[in-house]
Amino acid sequence: MKTIGYAARDAKTPLAPYAFERRALRDNDVALEILYCGVCHSDLHQSRDDWKEWGPTLYPCVPGHEIIGQVVAVGPKVTRHKVGDAVAVGTIVDSCQQCDQCRRGEQQMCREVPTLTYNGRDRLTCETTHGGYSKHIVVRDEFVLRLPEGLDPSRAGPLLCAGITVYSPLRTWNVGPGSRVGVVGIGGLGHLAVRFAAGLGATVTVITRSAAKAAEAKALGADHVIVSTSDEAMKAGASSLDVIIDTVPVSHDVSPYVALLDVEGVLVIVGNLGPVPAFSSLPLVMGRRRITGSPVGGLPQTQELLDFCARKNILPDCEIVPMQQINEAFTRMDQGDVHYRFVIDMASLTAA
Repeated sequence: MKTIGYAARDAKTPLAPYAFERRALRDNDVALEILYCGVCHSDLHQSRDDWKEWGPTLYPCVPGHEIIGQVVAVGPKVTRHKVGDAVAVGTIVDSCQQCDQCRRGEQQMCREVPTLTYNGRDRLTCETTHGGYSKHIVVRDEFVLRLPEGLDPSRAGPLLCAGITVYSPLRTWNVGPGSRVGVVGIGGLGHLAVRFAAGLGATVTVITRSAAKAAEAKALGADHVIVSTSDEAMKAGASSLDVIIDTVPVSHDVSPYVALLDVEGVLVIVGNLGPVPAFSSLPLVMGRRRITGSPVGGLPQTQELLDFCARKNILPDCEIVPMQQINEAFTRMDQGDVHYRFVIDMASLTAA
């Protein structure tokens, strides 16, 4: 299948149009026409080869792993999807399907390493995978999710990465009615964490450095706001939370947030990928508190999230951009100039 997209040729030059071929359908494959693709910070970092320590970017790199599309063809053994279905694809497109993690629906933890939607290696041919900044994609059947009716396809894409990244720890730590949840930061991840926690019935507290964010936090569904730059506010909030979702994307001191946890509370890091400053183990030991991390969720949990959002009418706030403005979107995203997520309208790619 010949298709078109936008690719990074190296770490320094802007993304540009790129013509390439998708693989022919295998028996268990689904081919999609991509309608919308969310823009993730991962796309920016991978394009710039910022994560060399985990493995270099494989150029040309076609980013995009928040994909909403329509089925245009299926392999002969596919029964779960048919031509015309509205579907979604997230951050992985294959896994071994045999290990203990895959069998329990945690394909993102595959012992044999899951195949990433882009900058990965096809499990059969070892070809580089290309993502959703393109007109078409071919994906193994099991990794294609159903888009529920009523879920706006132009805004659903970010649920496939940003959304599941914050939903998964909320479910892992059994958040529900009676839970007291704190969310650090209300950007692309944080605004969804607030909405999800509120939708699950929790009492939600936003922790922010800026008192000016209070009204914004309340509009998202937060019950309380703690201004972290206020010693008095932080002292008053001590031991008041059961779960804290930390969405800050850069290295930062987590010690002030640990003090907000009640006995056996948990701080979940989902934003920063890398070193953090040293912290004291004393409050962990004395309060049996925990600091942990969480990646995206597996296929069953991601489908659960899509269905949950459809029932609760929860969607991210998005700015829709044409494919031709992706480099401007990257610059703005790097500067924090987006409220809260970019989504590419892939119809613009055909128009070009």
